[in-house]
Amino acid sequence: MVKSIPIFLSEQYNHERELIHMNKKDIAEIRKQFKFDNDLMKIREIFNVYVQKETGEIYHHVSQPFQMLELEAQELFLANFKKVLTGYLDAKLFELKFIRDVEDSTQHILFDGLRADSTEDWKENMLQIVGKMFAHTVYEFDTMVTFIRGEYRKVTRKRDLESEEGGNDEVYSNEFILCSLNKTDQPKKALLFDYIEKEFKSNNVFDPIINLASPLSGFLFPAFNDNSADVNHILYCAGKANQPDGTFIEVVLNCEEIITAQEDKDSFEQILKKVIGDQVDSKVISNVYEEIDKMVQENEESEESEAPTLDYRDIERILTVSGVENVETAQVEHAFKAVVDDEKHEFKASSLVPKSIKINTKVADVSISPKELKNVKYIMYQGKRCLLLEIDEDVVVEGFRLESETL
Repeated sequence: MVKSIPIFLSEQYNHERELIHMNKKDIAEIRKQFKFDNDLMKIREIFNVYVQKETGEIYHHVSQPFQMLELEAQELFLANFKKVLTGYLDAKLFELKFIRDVEDSTQHILFDGLRADSTEDWKENMLQIVGKMFAHTVYEFDTMVTFIRGEYRKVTRKRDLESEEGGNDEVYSNEFILCSLNKTDQPKKALLFDYIEKEFKSNNVFDPIINLASPLSGFLFPAFNDNSADVNHILYCAGKANQPDGTFIEVVLNCEEIITAQEDKDSFEQILKKVIGDQVDSKVISNVYEEIDKMVQENEESEESEAPTLDYRDIERILTVSGVENVETAQVEHAFKAVVDDEKHEFKASSLVPKSIKINTKVADVSISPKELKNVKYIMYQGKRCLLLEIDEDVVVEGFRLESETL
């Protein structure tokens, strides 16, 4: 049984209504459906628009059923669409909220595109977006903008195989539009061997190569969460981690500004410095990261949809249990307000814990996990600065086991 996913549209629902945001599981579930012969992902049409460099003029565009493409081309595009949905939330992927009451709103253009009955109407909607993309942005290379529209299905309840009634799986379905912006590369000169003529020849191909391996940007509309399609939000993909295109977000997509995971992490570290100072015991920092990571892990184990966040009260609690003495609420709140403009801002816990901590010195560079930072000591020995690492195994260098010394 197939059910249409309920759509939360701004004209029908209060904009202040808080919806559950997309999480990495939602994105991963959609990403893995981009594969051949998949009943849960039906791509109906693909629309490619070739745009010339410097002028931003459309040189050519063509639309056709996705299944009419050669299998090799389908494979390349499917990999490209997965790339648009690959990356960490708030670093490479961002769920954006549309700004209300915007003239020529991209939200409305995309919604009309979802509901377009004919290919010509859909193409007209997508060409409007292409026009917005290149109205204020100039590239030094030709680009290709690819749009697809299709139907995404999600199984929400498996049928009972032992039931006499039989029946089908319960499946929710909804239409979507995905966009991918890709650069072109000029083919490199190469020497070829002609098997038929049995001779070596130079490569004389001058046709530009569409680089589908590294999208410049892209988006998925609408956002999906908790078996619902939310047309008030869009999933945006940045070309590089922690480097979202502000112009693309504001002018092209007409969405609100965002804070990257790196910006969140930097602000959090500034608050810590204002509260505990520049010098701190390694155990304290390790405990802080461990407490935050515990919040993230507990959230994942409980399969909560909403990611855990921290306000100044949470920061005060974490510092206290991590071993920082005499932490006062007013002190933390003051530091919070000094660093963050929005008093109601909440840090996403998943953005604050680094995957590894790097200690750089002239002698050596050390990379360790945050939870192991407590095993690192910075000491003075015989008037010299030393980095002491606590380990539980022998140290082997170039096949030789080092002798141990007692300080």
